[in-house]
Amino acid sequence: MAAKIYTRKGDDGTTSLWYGGRVPKNDPRTEAYGALDEANSQLGVARAMCEDGRLLDDIVRLQEELFIAGAELATAPQARDRLEAGVTALDDDMVAWIEGAIDGYMSEVSLPPNFVIPGGTQLSAQLDVARAVLRRAERRIAVLVHADELEGSAVPRYVNRASDLVWAMSRYADEQSPLLFEGRARSRKEKN
Repeated sequence: MAAKIYTRKGDDGTTSLWYGGRVPKNDPRTEAYGALDEANSQLGVARAMCEDGRLLDDIVRLQEELFIAGAELATAPQARDRLEAGVTALDDDMVAWIEGAIDGYMSEVSLPPNFVIPGGTQLSAQLDVARAVLRRAERRIAVLVHADELEGSAVPRYVNRASDLVWAMSRYADEQSPLLFEGRARSRKEKN
């Protein structure tokens, strides 16, 4: 017999937090980790399109660490001491990894002088969707920060850097496309 994945407990519009307690499904905490879940799914679509090994590995790592961020957000503030850094809570090393990855991608990207219009390639467009969802998650997390519910947490810094990383990944994906490069060169020649 197959295991049932439904519990019927959420039929009243509430959901469980880790280590106990229930909150409304529209609670700021639920909104924050829900936005991270959506961003993670968008990254999954990007990963399914990706053929670049380095980019693929970094997307997977980011997805894994977003699950950790979600677990931390899904934990009631009074149970934070039960979380383990690097396993169920983000840590400074994870933030440092993102910063290093951003620098690595940006060292290989030449940026246009104006805003970048999403859609240079299918992969870069999908990464830009994931970035926009991460920015929404960041706004939801800011609600918790201003309510003093994430004191000492690396989640706000991590998610801020994660959206920057996905932006850098998207630009990197653009740079890897010979069609995009040829199109930019042709466009510049036409302007001159």
